[in-house]
Amino acid sequence: MERVIQQVNKIWKPPPLLKISEWSDKYRKLSPEASAMPGSWRTSVAPFQQEIMDVFNDPRIETVVFMKSAQVGATEMLNNIVGFYVDQEPSTILVLQPTLSMAQTWSKDRLAPMLRDSPKLKDKVKDPRSKDANNTVLHKAFPGGHLTIVGSNSAAGLASRPIRIVLADEVDRYETTKEGDAISLATKRTATFFNRKIFITSTPTTKGLSRIEQAYESSDQRRYYVPCPHCKHMQTLKWKNLVWDDNDPFSAVYSCDDCGSVIEENKKPWMLARGEWRKEGETKKTAGFHINELYSVWRTWAQMVEDFLEAKKNPEMLRVFVNTSLGETWEDQGESIESDSLLNRRENYDETTIPEAALLITAGVDTQKDRLEIQVIAWSHNYEAWVVEYRIIWGDPGAGLVWQELDEYLTTRFTTETGRIMPISATCIDSGGHFTQQVYSYTKPRQNRRIFAIKGQSQAGKPIAGRPTFVGKMKNVLYPVGSDTAKEFIFSRLQNENDVFIHFPITVEEEYFKSLTAEKRVTKFFRGQKRLEWKQIRDRNEALDTFVYALAGVYILQPNFDRISNKINKIPQEEEIEKPGQNVREQLETQRKSKNTRRMRGNSNYINSWK
Repeated sequence: MERVIQQVNKIWKPPPLLKISEWSDKYRKLSPEASAMPGSWRTSVAPFQQEIMDVFNDPRIETVVFMKSAQVGATEMLNNIVGFYVDQEPSTILVLQPTLSMAQTWSKDRLAPMLRDSPKLKDKVKDPRSKDANNTVLHKAFPGGHLTIVGSNSAAGLASRPIRIVLADEVDRYETTKEGDAISLATKRTATFFNRKIFITSTPTTKGLSRIEQAYESSDQRRYYVPCPHCKHMQTLKWKNLVWDDNDPFSAVYSCDDCGSVIEENKKPWMLARGEWRKEGETKKTAGFHINELYSVWRTWAQMVEDFLEAKKNPEMLRVFVNTSLGETWEDQGESIESDSLLNRRENYDETTIPEAALLITAGVDTQKDRLEIQVIAWSHNYEAWVVEYRIIWGDPGAGLVWQELDEYLTTRFTTETGRIMPISATCIDSGGHFTQQVYSYTKPRQNRRIFAIKGQSQAGKPIAGRPTFVGKMKNVLYPVGSDTAKEFIFSRLQNENDVFIHFPITVEEEYFKSLTAEKRVTKFFRGQKRLEWKQIRDRNEALDTFVYALAGVYILQPNFDRISNKINKIPQEEEIEKPGQNVREQLETQRKSKNTRRMRGNSNYINSWK
């Protein structure tokens, strides 16, 4: 009986009262395919992670908000939270990812290796190869609870079960469904639990629209303070205090807020180990944390400066840098552009004398009831653009004559200042109007000339050129175009007064600029959430639409501008450079293989065969 009692006591012995960071240090194993530092987890590597995890063990805190940059270990912390609740406090858990595809990727690439390599978790969840309905990619059962993984666009997955733990990842990229906001739907599932926990994390996006910023501002707003090695002054690490010599990233050092002393990169671990989170706001149930890449132990200050020097050349890249490296929202310079300011920016070139810097040409075509409007744009490094020509072909797009004239025009060869001949490398034609079948009929036999049908998608976050689909009985190639994203790209460049990224020829008239600036961004509410929409403020906006389509054309091509430039300037490619010790026969054999490889690639993918 004593042995039986001991056995029962052992079985029913409560688990040790561990905090999440302590559990992670004791039991968590990092997998080689998911981490650059495989092996046992050590919270001491990045000390700022400890309080973010351990606040889950505070019964007074209900919601944890983490607004962050990239490279601070947010995904692995989320994994630790999942592992802790699976092992120590079995619960019903919901993990939210922006899309169903991202949910599946997280489950396969992050969750599965953790369950496999952490012995404490391995026996909790059945082997996925067991073909058990309780262990699928998106649903995993374990003693005392289960884990469900969904995309924010999967409303059915959000409303099906009561949930105690909600872990919402990258919330600024969530889509609003017909049923409502994904976070609100998920949070409602926790209503019956007195000990519920909600984790909201993301890199931020646009000022005023960022969900993670709104959530952080409603929290107690904690920031990580670290001491200066020289004067011991406690401070947060700010981008403005990072200094370097000219364009030399490797000279980057940090300047103390208080004493101004130079702090070398090798002092970062010492500072992080002595840092502490300090609240800057007041709230009872919501803890909020904000941190940027300056604190990261996986990124150096020199690497950040390298990224910044590259990003500042391009407004879109700079926006990404602010969001993902600084962990801050991006604030647009303005909502609209005056056409008069662009009229004064015309330059002394036309369609017969394109600037020599141009490397390839695309065209965008818009269909109207009595005409086709075409804009031809030349492109170079960093997507610098030169408007070449704006042409209107009058006629009924429902008849054949207007398409014959378009076909003839698209064979036009343009000339640079030095006489170099440039064809139109790709053309995108809008199929979203009243002439969809005519557009399909025209583009289908001309796809080998890279003349494609496209359809705009007025939804934030869509790529400028998405993956093509095959539509209709004829299996026409149709490219989705993120028109909102493209317009943001265009307007951000038009607003840049320091560096000119879009050039206009002397031949375009005032009406063109009015049409190009015929829309502005406005803020609207949809199902309780703010979002930006493009509103037309003038009757004619074809110049903007055709610019979007031409931009989509160059994104479809994905050109290697360096390669094109080298080819024009007759700079040999790497495979053409003579290798040491090669005899003539070996050189000829190398060239023959190289040509065959390029020919095969061209035949297998006609979209890229122009390169």
